[in-house]
Amino acid sequence: MTDAVSPSPAPQDARAKRNVAILVAAQAILGSQVAMIYTVAGLAGGMLAPNACLATLPISLIVIGSMTTAPWLSSAMQLLGRKLGFFIGGIGGVVGASVSAYGLWTDSFAIFLLGSYFTGIYVSAQGFYRFAAADTASEEFRPKAISYVLAGGLVSAVIGPTLGTSLADAFVVPFLGTYFGAIGINIVGMGLFFLLDIPKPPLPKPGTPTGRTRRELLRDPNVLVAIICAMVSYALMNLVMTSTPLAVVGCGFDTETAGFVVTAHVLAMFAPSFVTGHLIARFGVRAIVSTGLLILAAAGAVALQGVELGNFFVALILLGVGWNFGFIGATTMLSQAHAPEERGRVQGMNDTLVFGCVAVASVVSGGLMNCSGGDTQVGWVSVNIAMIPFLALAGGALIWLTLRPKD
Repeated sequence: MTDAVSPSPAPQDARAKRNVAILVAAQAILGSQVAMIYTVAGLAGGMLAPNACLATLPISLIVIGSMTTAPWLSSAMQLLGRKLGFFIGGIGGVVGASVSAYGLWTDSFAIFLLGSYFTGIYVSAQGFYRFAAADTASEEFRPKAISYVLAGGLVSAVIGPTLGTSLADAFVVPFLGTYFGAIGINIVGMGLFFLLDIPKPPLPKPGTPTGRTRRELLRDPNVLVAIICAMVSYALMNLVMTSTPLAVVGCGFDTETAGFVVTAHVLAMFAPSFVTGHLIARFGVRAIVSTGLLILAAAGAVALQGVELGNFFVALILLGVGWNFGFIGATTMLSQAHAPEERGRVQGMNDTLVFGCVAVASVVSGGLMNCSGGDTQVGWVSVNIAMIPFLALAGGALIWLTLRPKD
């Protein structure tokens, strides 16, 4: 007998690796607009909003836009292919940044919020980069493909916040330059999608299996726990990160310093991606997700120790690493828990639920930060204490999945 049992995956993974390289570039270039906008959106919202409690509402509208886009965009990709879906996302990014810029120019909070919603269309499309990386990958390469694509965020972590803050004062109207920069990034970055080689899913023939319904999928413990862990990892990261620029500036530091903290956080979100897939292959996906949840808890504990600059940096770095392990692990769990014909259904449902929780977290973040009955430090403490019950939920779900009898 010989060990030459896997010659077939090599050609498949050659195409997968090419697609991964393109998606890494897209994550790096187009993804930088997300870091740019997240760095300044809360500050711009505070400038335009009639009430300080609504300062983070623009970020919430981005997430709501992503949440409401995910179901129909996932279905469109299932029917018409990934490439068209990614172009739709890029166009959404151009429209969103343009409308937001107009809202800033006219001093209209309502128009600024509308632009934020359209930006959410791009964010939704970017969320499918990780699934697209897995489409043409072998089972062995899949977790690595997912983590490599997210590693493209390293470049966006450097470009985004730095470019966002450097362009913030380029015009008389604060933050207008940031949104002009986002328009250019979308226009340039969309050219990458012409290079993708991901075949359209075959149209189902009469009588072929269509897979489980959404309700049946949610009854699958592996699907359910994967979605819960993804929701908690992403929502808690967003809960804390949304308030971070407000907390840093509110504690006496300047906007540039807030940008440095966000940069450190985004770097920590994506830097581990070079090894996360290998760690999943080595130790198992549940162990990595559990580690991510523990690191998220450690981030909250550090943040509660004080509001010195070092606390912000360490807490936000831990927050990024925890998100990476938790979210990549949950995505890998989900990719292993459904059949190909269920892809569009389960991925759209997952991202709708994930970004729905993220939307709630971003709204709650602003309320806790600015309207919890005290000063900036009291608000920051409230934000971090709010993590506790959700970490308990995800941790409990993982323990339940591990201990339940195997079918």
